[in-house]
Amino acid sequence: MSKRYTITAALPYTNGPIHIGHLAGVYVPADIYSRYLRLTGNDVAFICGSDEHGVPITIKAKKEGVSPQDIVDKYHTIIKKSFEDFGISFDNYSRTSAKIHHDTASEFFMTLYDKNEFVEEVSEQLYDAEASQFLADRFVIGICPKCGYEEAYGDQCENCGTSHNATDLINPKSAITGNVPTLKKTKHWFLPLNKHEDFLREWILKGHKKDWKPNVYGQVKSWVDDGLRPRAVTRDLDWGIPVPVEGGEGKVLYVWFDAPIGYISATKEWAAKEGKNWEDYWKDKNTTLVHFIGKDNIVFHCIIFPSMLRAEGSYILPENVPANEFLNLEGNKLSTSKNWAVWLPDYLEDFPNQQDVLRYALTANAPETKDNDFTWKDFQARNNNELVAVFGNFINRVVVLTNKYYDGVIPQPSDYKKIDEDTLATLKAYPAVVASSLERYRFREASQELMNLARLGNKYLADEEPWKTIKTDEERTKTVMFVALQIASALGILCEPFLPFTSEKLKRILCHSNLDSEPKWDEVSNKDVFLPPGHVITKGKPELLFSKIEDAEIEKQIQKLEANKKANEAAKKIVEPQKEEISFDDFTKLDIRVGTILEAEKMPKTKKLLVLKVDTGIDTRTIVSGIAESFKPEDIIGKRVTVLINLAPRKLRGIESQGMILMTEDKTGNLVFVNPDISEVSNGLKIS
Repeated sequence: MSKRYTITAALPYTNGPIHIGHLAGVYVPADIYSRYLRLTGNDVAFICGSDEHGVPITIKAKKEGVSPQDIVDKYHTIIKKSFEDFGISFDNYSRTSAKIHHDTASEFFMTLYDKNEFVEEVSEQLYDAEASQFLADRFVIGICPKCGYEEAYGDQCENCGTSHNATDLINPKSAITGNVPTLKKTKHWFLPLNKHEDFLREWILKGHKKDWKPNVYGQVKSWVDDGLRPRAVTRDLDWGIPVPVEGGEGKVLYVWFDAPIGYISATKEWAAKEGKNWEDYWKDKNTTLVHFIGKDNIVFHCIIFPSMLRAEGSYILPENVPANEFLNLEGNKLSTSKNWAVWLPDYLEDFPNQQDVLRYALTANAPETKDNDFTWKDFQARNNNELVAVFGNFINRVVVLTNKYYDGVIPQPSDYKKIDEDTLATLKAYPAVVASSLERYRFREASQELMNLARLGNKYLADEEPWKTIKTDEERTKTVMFVALQIASALGILCEPFLPFTSEKLKRILCHSNLDSEPKWDEVSNKDVFLPPGHVITKGKPELLFSKIEDAEIEKQIQKLEANKKANEAAKKIVEPQKEEISFDDFTKLDIRVGTILEAEKMPKTKKLLVLKVDTGIDTRTIVSGIAESFKPEDIIGKRVTVLINLAPRKLRGIESQGMILMTEDKTGNLVFVNPDISEVSNGLKIS
């Protein structure tokens, strides 16, 4: 019996494009689940949209000298296209700057306001006197009170994921001017979360102890056990949804309050287009609501938004919130500000038409219960060793042999042997096996069960060897190929949630469109035949489902990341401020000459020191230099250098150093010589 589902995916923030962490954490699992539900005959509303309010957008707009609307228009278009490119099958992708959202959020606020569900308070907020404005969360940076991270935002620490208030930060500073903010009184409306604490204990800590993921349950329990406090639902800003009550001038709805209401407004927008009743998807107790989010959104979707819905009174609550942990990249935390990411538009430029490869690699390595690491080598291995060598290899062999032996026509099978019956019985069990994993939100496990079905097909062909029996037993070969073709057809159906582009390609190769009806998920278990005898598949050389990814392609991606890392390190370099002013007479006291290194050796029992013999043009002297970690002695013999020769001698580890070699750093932080490389410049010449 079909059911109704409302599936939401966290609204992406429109101040930049989408990267692989977003896909792995939220959008691929949400899409897999929604596609599966549709394939099993359920009524699904898969909802998302751009989160277009909040401080980071205004910061970016100021930096780029454009309006906040320009920023959200730009990135809404980019993000929406990325989702379409990767087959994320939203029923509606909306945006929070739309009128329907402003109206819905304002109406929701007013409903709670009229029911006296808010607490109005005058409180002290951080204020930047130079900028003449109150500092909303992202305008404040300071030390996280929980983990000590020095660049935590006013609402959340990106290092440990903890949510907090800006006034909780240690040593807060304004992100606008860099000044230390002061506290100034302002009026705001608060949602008293403490009022809903008993309900949350009963609903989640008792009611969902066994069916919610441990990472989600644990974070909720920690918050509730610490005691919930009122949370502001308004902010002193001019970008967002105006507070629709008297006294709300110059204030907007706090983005965490308006953003989840975006799910509701996006559903309204979709329902109006489809001629449906939106309330069926949000207020009918027979509807199942599921939120797909990353772990940084657990508090908002498991504590705050449910408290809002309960306070309103007419909405259903989520049945599950299967939040994922974070995906790291090559051993480091993904960072948009540091460009340590794989952006989806860039991926498609380097790997055109290989969306499913990334979808599969991210699913097979999804951060479902702990942070996981994406590496390009693993990505390559998943493609070459699984998609190409297992899935693609099986399909290619089946299609090639069918065309070779039967001109693309499905053969009529003869009597089944036990291996045929056992293989078909195992095949029929796979939809339930995969579904069981999906319905428990174990997408990694489900993807591997799908790959096991391809392995079943490969093993069956290897055991039965139709390329041999075609010479000795044509009837047996027909049966083997018929069974193999049923497995291939089932793969085309069952892989759709995970590999939608591959599914479409495989169905095209097998000419599913020419069947009386498109096979459904459950029919893989219930029907004996998906591709009937006499059905014709695509003739000629088959289209490959996947292609091998070479080492050079992977090395290119690794080098791209390394270049980003070096650029970040260079950007971190602080240029030393000018030293105290000196007179010309002070400068003339320095005797700087051109010299050549004649000998070099490491000083025993030290890591950093080299003992050098240097021809200064007026003598040969010993200079001890702390450059051993940057240069091998044999590599610098004969090197032209710049030497300060009238520096007072100094003993280092018992060796008298009679000068100093002038050094600096390149943009990546490596030591380099300050040297005259022109051969005509002879040793001993003074530098003025």
